[in-house]
Amino acid sequence: MRRGRAHARRGRIGLLFSMPFLAVFAVLYAGPLLAGLGMSVTDLRSTDAQHPFSVDFVGLRHYRRLLHDEVMRKAAWNTLVFVAAGVPLTIGCGLVAAVLMHRGVDRARALFRVGYFLPHVTSIVAVAVIWRFVLDPQSGLLNEGLRAAGLPTAAWLADERTALPSLIAMAAWRGFGFDMVVFLAALQGVPRELYEAAETDGAGAWARFRYVTLPMLRPTLLFTSVYSSIGFLQFMEEPLVMTKGGPDGATESVSLAIYQQFGGGDYGYAGAASTVLFFVIVLVALLQFRVLRPRHLEAR
Repeated sequence: MRRGRAHARRGRIGLLFSMPFLAVFAVLYAGPLLAGLGMSVTDLRSTDAQHPFSVDFVGLRHYRRLLHDEVMRKAAWNTLVFVAAGVPLTIGCGLVAAVLMHRGVDRARALFRVGYFLPHVTSIVAVAVIWRFVLDPQSGLLNEGLRAAGLPTAAWLADERTALPSLIAMAAWRGFGFDMVVFLAALQGVPRELYEAAETDGAGAWARFRYVTLPMLRPTLLFTSVYSSIGFLQFMEEPLVMTKGGPDGATESVSLAIYQQFGGGDYGYAGAASTVLFFVIVLVALLQFRVLRPRHLEAR
């Protein structure tokens, strides 16, 4: 009985310490999520803000509208391309940079970490504005460099063929520093004995990387994959600042389309789109947990 009381006391203490997080989660996450879900089945608009309980229930009308909305369908395709190209590119660049730094940089390693990580903690709006000037077709640094080298230039953000790849490149440049820091910390935790044993068995550099490094980085790959996918699925500031979703919707994302619907006052439709995006993020995360979870958990 004494052990049971002690266990209950520890549970109450744990609950007490978790209350600040639960309060923040309820106010900033759970509350808006439930509000969006509620709005998605009503005809709430900005004109109803003063009388939110006088709106009508419309059921799944907004969700059916999503299936036939060309703007949302194009935004969903752009977001899919952005995630499918951006997430592997960001993780790959971060992993390569971490491996090279782990093996080849002994001095000033902290300086390199800060340098690569700095874009990630810099305001995304500031980064987007700088990249917009870099990619300017008339006086941008990229086109100026191409002209100096005698190479053809491009209207990077004004051409449908190059606008979305330009945003993907910018997002990968900004995000790979975070992945690099995480991978570098994981690499430093891999036991040196594993590499020595593999080298003794005649494994080359690629074999050691494939059969020793990658399996040991599996939990880190899971974390970076989930983290990057969530961020790329919600990308909005980049197209908002750099292209306004253009040209001709080539960089319109789901989050940007939702933002525009909220700005236009169609709260019910925006709530439906937000709810769908939320469940897509959850499904993608669950799939990644299924595929990339550590081997010792797969047998359970």
